[in-house]
Amino acid sequence: MRKVAIVGAGMTPFAEHFALGIKDLLPMAFAESAASVDKGFRTADLQAAWFGALGSTDGFPSGVLADALGLPGLPVTHIQNSCATGNDAVRNALYALASGAVDVALVIGADKLRETAQKDLLGEWQPMTWDRAWDSQLGLFPHAGYALHVNRYLYESPATHEHMAMVAVKNHYNGARNPKARLRFEITMEQARDAPVVADPFRVYDCVPQSDGAAALILAAEDVVDRYTDRPVWVRGVGLGLDSVMHQHKRDMTTFPATVRAAREAFRMAGLGPSDIDVAEVHDFFTGIELMSYEDLGFAERFEGYKLIESGVTALGGALPVNPSGGLKAKGHPPGATGVAQCVELFEQLRGSAANQVDGARIGLAHNVGGPTAVAAVTILEGPGGDTSR
Repeated sequence: MRKVAIVGAGMTPFAEHFALGIKDLLPMAFAESAASVDKGFRTADLQAAWFGALGSTDGFPSGVLADALGLPGLPVTHIQNSCATGNDAVRNALYALASGAVDVALVIGADKLRETAQKDLLGEWQPMTWDRAWDSQLGLFPHAGYALHVNRYLYESPATHEHMAMVAVKNHYNGARNPKARLRFEITMEQARDAPVVADPFRVYDCVPQSDGAAALILAAEDVVDRYTDRPVWVRGVGLGLDSVMHQHKRDMTTFPATVRAAREAFRMAGLGPSDIDVAEVHDFFTGIELMSYEDLGFAERFEGYKLIESGVTALGGALPVNPSGGLKAKGHPPGATGVAQCVELFEQLRGSAANQVDGARIGLAHNVGGPTAVAAVTILEGPGGDTSR
């Protein structure tokens, strides 16, 4: 397998883009990714694209991307894998490049949720929470489904609502300093603790905001990387993990096996371990998920994730900053774009140009879980000059 690097990365702000459609957001993200390529980039160099989109794209997704970018001859593969869509798109493109099928590829993701009514979002969730044996709706919309996990986790571990509030405060602090974040304001512990309940144990500031946005990566195989940059960010490992979509089939609600499996595969491919990670973008669709994911990703022992947030390990300036972008919690979460945007953030972190730069960051990890909890994807990146052998 050939080694593969990210040579360009860009994204739109995650926001309420009421005046813009998918066809407007895609070219914006692509243009920024192309402009970030050090030695210049021609769209004619692209040989294939992987397009992550979960919601409506106002048409046939692959055709929409080709039309939006003015590249009707470009082969486009549409990826849709719940909230893991973006990082799964990276994974699929990596395999094509590593195999020698293509030399240069585009990974791009986009979604618009702010114009989708909550009742329609719940309708889209229904097929994933339908018990065919009983022919009945279980009512496990995202907040309720994840609440089952986090409530059990709070019951069995020393973690508390206080630690969830700490995650919210941390990620809002980071998002306030990220010009592309959706929620650019800080909150206090009191605000996080006292906000209205959405689905116990989640309060308003524990939940991700609906968002619009797009993000793009330009990937190149090692044979041609030098044409584009002397500062490549190498894709060291990718992993995809699955689990049952039905909660009654889960023996342990205090962990996400899909994340454990995805992380294990990504670390194996990279030849690295959790202790090698300098900065991470972790799926915080709800704050409790970030706490649980510290353990599933191997950053903490079982039921000890709370210690990382309590001691400041995952804050800016800590030993392992998590979600310096603001995470999904403050940066926002257009699902098709989120995993790609995490890699955009890590691309900037590992090249020393991020809004909330982590000093000395060499290796980064991106993680998503969704489905609900049935699929997870992990991507591990290494900055310029690192040991890319594997």
